Amino acid sequence: MSWTRDQMAARAAQELRDGYYVNLGIGIPTLVANHVAPDIDITLQSENGILGLGAFPTEAEVDPDIINAGKQTVTELDRTSYVSSADSFGMIRGGHIQLSVLGAMEVAENGDLANWMVPGKMVKGPGGAMDLVAGVRRIIVLMDHLDKAGSPKFRRACTLPLTGTNVVDMVITNLAVFERPDRASPFRLIERAPGVTLDRVRDATEAHFEVSPA
Repeated sequence: MSWTRDQMAARAAQELRDGYYVNLGIGIPTLVANHVAPDIDITLQSENGILGLGAFPTEAEVDPDIINAGKQTVTELDRTSYVSSADSFGMIRGGHIQLSVLGAMEVAENGDLANWMVPGKMVKGPGGAMDLVAGVRRIIVLMDHLDKAGSPKFRRACTLPLTGTNVVDMVITNLAVFERPDRASPFRLIERAPGVTLDRVRDATEAHFEVSPA
């Protein structure tokens, strides 16, 4: 077995803490907004200038004018505010965001991140990813463990153009969770999806990692 994308997002939501300002990247990370625990108060921030995003809307709630940085429709809260993109990036670059959850094409065992470009393919550009990994205090990556060709995405070294070097603090895949206490330490396997064996994780992972005691 393995975690679904919704379950991966729910696992990432466990890392949210009361009072956090949080930025969610496009793709799987956007699902985290649907799993915020009711007993914590966080503020979701989007690079396009929304401060205080709600969960994804139901069909009846969709407003095409209210979108996040990934052009997905979102909901407002009673405290939602709107700022300029310059102010939004000022928050990011100024170190005022405690956590960002991002997608990735590759993560290296030393924390390097590649999530914006595949050479030879049409891409929209890096968006705010480079600013986020440079300015946000803690970076969590949500990604499938293997790419579409079946190759590991958690690698010894990234083969794709980098978004940032030594920036990832936690990796959550459909198979397992890896974390490191600081950016000078190696990643450690701290959790596996139900039914996923350690051997399966090892076989699907190119990166070196330690294993937490059972």
